[in-house]
Amino acid sequence: MATSTRSGDVLAGRYRLIDLLSESGGGRFWRAHDRVLERFVALHVIAQDDPRAHELIEAARTSARVLDPRILRVLDAEEEDGRCFVVNEWGTGISLDILVTHDGPLTPRNAAWLVADVADALARAHAAGVTHGRLNPENVLIDRYGAVRIIGMCVDAALHGLSPGDVQSDLEDLGGLLHCALTGTWPGPSGSIVPAAPRENDTTLSPRQVVAGVPQPLDVLWRELDQRGAAPRWRRRSAEHPDVSSAAGIAAELLDFVGDTAGAPARLARAIPPINELRPVWLPAVADPLPHDASRDDIPVVSPAPAPEEMPDPAPDPAPEPEPEPDDEPPVPLVTELPTEAGMPVFGDDEDVTWLRTRSTPPPPPPPFEDLPERPLFAPDPPDGVRRRLPPMPSAPEPGGPPPGVTPTGFWPWDTDTGPDEHESTDSLESVPGRSWLRLAMAVALAVLLLVAVAIAFNLGRGRTALGGDPEESPSTAETTTGQATVVEGVRATAIDPLGTDGDENRSLAGNVVDGDPGTTWRTDTYFDQLGPTGLKTGVGLVLDLGATRTVTTVEVRMLDDGLMDPARLGLHAVAGTTAPTEAPAGSPDATAEGGGRLALTPADPVRARYLVLWWTALPEVSGDFRAQVSEVVVRGE
Repeated sequence: MATSTRSGDVLAGRYRLIDLLSESGGGRFWRAHDRVLERFVALHVIAQDDPRAHELIEAARTSARVLDPRILRVLDAEEEDGRCFVVNEWGTGISLDILVTHDGPLTPRNAAWLVADVADALARAHAAGVTHGRLNPENVLIDRYGAVRIIGMCVDAALHGLSPGDVQSDLEDLGGLLHCALTGTWPGPSGSIVPAAPRENDTTLSPRQVVAGVPQPLDVLWRELDQRGAAPRWRRRSAEHPDVSSAAGIAAELLDFVGDTAGAPARLARAIPPINELRPVWLPAVADPLPHDASRDDIPVVSPAPAPEEMPDPAPDPAPEPEPEPDDEPPVPLVTELPTEAGMPVFGDDEDVTWLRTRSTPPPPPPPFEDLPERPLFAPDPPDGVRRRLPPMPSAPEPGGPPPGVTPTGFWPWDTDTGPDEHESTDSLESVPGRSWLRLAMAVALAVLLLVAVAIAFNLGRGRTALGGDPEESPSTAETTTGQATVVEGVRATAIDPLGTDGDENRSLAGNVVDGDPGTTWRTDTYFDQLGPTGLKTGVGLVLDLGATRTVTTVEVRMLDDGLMDPARLGLHAVAGTTAPTEAPAGSPDATAEGGGRLALTPADPVRARYLVLWWTALPEVSGDFRAQVSEVVVRGE
């Protein structure tokens, strides 16, 4: 039929269809080749009598009004031969739906940057009076450099029989993209291969409820987008509402969360896994083979038989060859067809090649195995039953004795001859030289050590030092604190969390830091992300009530973490007035400390206040999470 399309067809005399990418609802999506401009294009084809044909052409004209490098442009739209088709710019990369289903959710900063870039492109389209209409994860493309491209502006909604849409629907789709990038689930009404976001009581759960560790600013932004146009069911406490009234406002809120945007596309590109990536394979170079020299072959070659007309006259029978001697090696038989050469090539220094052949005669058998003579395990007993030592080797040859270098006969180390008893028996052997002196020295050393130990024990028992001197008197408590401020008694501690949702940071345990018992502690909540401008909150802290206005010189904080993996950062803020603070401290701290273990916060000048705030802006890392744990807090002053 005229409306059928198949690979190889040419539309409008220039677009050759190559790959059918998808087919649904009577429409087909092709990768095609523009034979005029020699480039790949994306081509949507439907029947000309399809009810969507007119809306498709109108959507193509509307989309062509937007000029933005992040939006794939409409290049052509035409109706011919019973077919209606729209030609779009071709983009390479990975779509958001494949990215999250294959590799999981993005990090908060990458997700915020991705949706901010899409929102900024939509803001320019909305300024031109153009809306997308169907902004789902399949229509967001990320190339290998981290650049974002938007697919199907206006056209995708027309192909699915949807209305052109409005700005409000695009803003709701932006919230859906943020939810999808953070959780890997899709809450939007448009169809997508991404799994649907979980719901509870007919309400979609927020990203923070689906995946732990989602920063609160992003969660609040999605809640505001989800509740636009409806009666507000939720409001963020003690904070202003983010601006979600336009795509430009959403982009600004997300970029404010990202902070420094330098290197953001590169970070997003590094998060893309190598899916279906073709990589070149380099084979090792092979040297050219050496030319073959047939004259050096050791296998004779028989030339082919001549033609019948060139056959020479038969020669008389040659004389019989003498039979080879039995010891001679039989000659190599002639072959008319060269078999595969068997053996190992041997290359000489002059590039000659010879072949290591197998032996024509079998090798001689190995000699028979002969048993070794049996050796006795022990020397034979002498006739008289007494073993004697060998005589010492003389320094000079004795008359009638063996020549120099000749060992006396006999079994070592005994002599079993039956001659006269010229040597002493083994009972009178001399001891090893020096062994008696070594034993005497060891006995003396042990006696000296024992005497010293007794003297030290005696002196210590009389209340003296180890050397017998009079012990020094320990300084009194007043003397040890000379030049050092005294410890402030009666301090009370309260945990504050003004930036949290519940305002409780284990408040019931705060009193453990001032009870004088290092075994009791107070700890913060466990966070999956570090505190800071891009984290869940900027800080948490403790409020110290001194009972009255005091002069404070030093505050010692004893933490259980050593601060080696990720050191904690905290500051000391002196609060003026007689009311306990409930908000996060503002301004620069009076003293700061960083690390772990025992930290001392000493202001440059002593401060006078009744209330002190210990404010943590960074928590130590504990098993991949972040938590601070304090055993004692000591305030020194006057």
